[in-house]
Amino acid sequence: MNPLRLLCVAAFAACSTLLVSAADRPEVGKPAPDFTLTDSNGKSHSLSAFRGKVVVLEWINHGCPFVVKHYASGNMQRTQQAAAADGAVWLSICSSAPGKQGHLSPAGWNKTNAEKGAAPAAVLLDEAGKVGRLYHATATPQLFVIDAAGTVVYSGAIDNKPTTNVDDVPKAQNHVLAALADLKAGRAVATPVTKPYGCSVKYAD
Repeated sequence: MNPLRLLCVAAFAACSTLLVSAADRPEVGKPAPDFTLTDSNGKSHSLSAFRGKVVVLEWINHGCPFVVKHYASGNMQRTQQAAAADGAVWLSICSSAPGKQGHLSPAGWNKTNAEKGAAPAAVLLDEAGKVGRLYHATATPQLFVIDAAGTVVYSGAIDNKPTTNVDDVPKAQNHVLAALADLKAGRAVATPVTKPYGCSVKYAD
């Protein structure tokens, strides 16, 4: 094969990869990509198994000061509890690779959850970063709300105060709670997309 043809084949392959990536990107109004991960207790969970329930996905890293803000203030725990009270399933996902900030052993996760009073239905371990990349998770915390039909209805930040200051929590609009309230009322989510803020997800190199 001549060099020009090789270049064209390579370019086509690269473009095809980009198109697949774009197609897989979880967009508001489209089905949430399915996945299966093991939790901190060794139990396997598939997103599709929760069809019929609202699901919240939270990307987490307790070494990140933005995450610290929301857990030290109790804001994330209150949001988790409110979601559960309305029948939603809250899944915390850690995509930190071994040796990276935020990575914990399964026992470490269970201990940390107990110490912080965290209330997710499960902490899912994504050490290879496969699910994080599937969802284009770029920050901790970053959240997605998926409705009972399996459609992404919210993607972005937990609130509108992109700081590490605990004092900002009472002044903030909680986008996740607002999205859940809209779903409960049978309304379209008023603010379906916001820009996530926080620390970068600590994927494997």
